[in-house]
Amino acid sequence: MVQSTQSDNAFRSQELYGTGIEPTFSGALSAFRRRYTRDLTNVDFAITGIPFDTAVTNRPGSRFGPRGVRAATAQMTWGPVWPWGFDPFARVAAVDYGDCLFDFGHPESAPPAIEAHASEIIDGGSEVISIGGDHFVTLPLLRAHAKKYGKLALIHFDAHSDTWETDDGRVDHGTMFRHAVMEGIIDPATSVQIGIRTHNSDPMGFTWLDAEWVHANGADAVIAQVKSIVADTRAYLTFDIDCLDPAFAPGTGTPVSGGLSTAQAQRIIRGLGDIDFVGMDLVEVAPDYDHAEVTALAASHLIYDYLCMRAQHLPDKTQESSGI
Repeated sequence: MVQSTQSDNAFRSQELYGTGIEPTFSGALSAFRRRYTRDLTNVDFAITGIPFDTAVTNRPGSRFGPRGVRAATAQMTWGPVWPWGFDPFARVAAVDYGDCLFDFGHPESAPPAIEAHASEIIDGGSEVISIGGDHFVTLPLLRAHAKKYGKLALIHFDAHSDTWETDDGRVDHGTMFRHAVMEGIIDPATSVQIGIRTHNSDPMGFTWLDAEWVHANGADAVIAQVKSIVADTRAYLTFDIDCLDPAFAPGTGTPVSGGLSTAQAQRIIRGLGDIDFVGMDLVEVAPDYDHAEVTALAASHLIYDYLCMRAQHLPDKTQESSGI
């Protein structure tokens, strides 16, 4: 942990590693107070916002998700993290890459813009962590990852399967994984959808660990099933916040009762450290429907646990640099 002697570390920090402590209630709001930069030199993770929400079928507003989640992360940048016992930013270099830019007046321009934005990060040698935006944004993100890594396994947390029948080219947050399968960029045989609780007569070959299954069998059984299904395939993790029950995530566009608790979802993500991940997104946080920031806070904790899960076997770079 780095005890900061300055505020606004999002702009003023010169360090890639460590956490500079500043008041949670003030200062520039980057993701986890990481430095805002597009310089990816020696950067492991680039956190970026995708403020797109014109593909929703119910309540809009997730264009404000990146802003809301960034604000919530200010509560969490204190150094060592429970229950991990370490500061992930002492082990991995992460920056806030800012938001993807597209012309809202030409919504058809958004998918290629998102894909190009993610490709910039991937080609720069960093892993993408994206904050949406509605869930459609995952399709161009997957396209960008598949260009580098080939066909991927998808680990998908959601109340909805998002594989409903659709015409080619439809921009819709309920159809993009059907597109992804048809385009050959994800393999349903090595993919799993967790928390599903809306009917779909065609799962397209995905394994469903629906909400009933999760509640009946528990988080540890989910972890074991996911590891068995994905095996050694490179994987992408996408988390729609409506996977959580509305009691834990009211601030979303298409809430469905009967979902996972925040604690269940955190435990599952914490247990996936053996999987070969190439990227991650968290989507559908709509702050206007939130209460006391509970949805944004849940989202920020889930991203934080993903980072800790990825960092758990890495050395502390701040101790290395200080000669400890």
